[in-house]
Amino acid sequence: MLKLKKIIILGIGGNSIDIFDAINEINKLAQIPPYECIGFLDDDKAHRNKNICGVKVLGILEDAKNFTDAYFINGIGNEKNYMHKETIIGKTNISLERFITIIHPTASVSRLSMLGLGVVVFQNATIASNAKIGNHAIILPNSIVSHDVIIGDYTIVTGGVCISGGAIIGKSCYFGTNSSIIGNISIGEHSLIGMGSVVLKDVPSSSVFVGNPAKFLRRINE
Repeated sequence: MLKLKKIIILGIGGNSIDIFDAINEINKLAQIPPYECIGFLDDDKAHRNKNICGVKVLGILEDAKNFTDAYFINGIGNEKNYMHKETIIGKTNISLERFITIIHPTASVSRLSMLGLGVVVFQNATIASNAKIGNHAIILPNSIVSHDVIIGDYTIVTGGVCISGGAIIGKSCYFGTNSSIIGNISIGEHSLIGMGSVVLKDVPSSSVFVGNPAKFLRRINE
């Protein structure tokens, strides 16, 4: 009998609940459900033992080491803390190999693409041929990652984003809802692209770009 992979989700925010939902959808469509979500971890100790969607908050991130037979997936990350996502995940002291990649059944992911570990791809997202998605990146619903795009580790692509072919995205970036990136440009690490922005030129590291066409607004205070 196939043994279920036990999964613990980091965080209890909206993305974490959506990951839980994606796991349930994968299980529902599989002849033999592959996963069992056994709980959440969150650093707000007030939530310990709280019941979320029928599953408990088991402790804080540093408690991950106590669950030696579980796999993990991260849902923590927003426009305020995205540049610290690597540090947040690092609190678990869990090796990369114990992070699982979750792809919602409605997503379209090319067999010619490459996805790292700890990646999440949500509903109706598209990842085209020869795209490379780094470890712990998250692609929210209805976003498009076109052919030959490279997305760095820890980057967050929110809903409805379109990244055109050949764009190179550094690690730990954040793309606001419905932003668009022209092909064959580069976005430096730790940069934030504002909601609805249209990026037509390279973006330096640690920069905020907003508008149509997108223009430099300010440096990121890390």
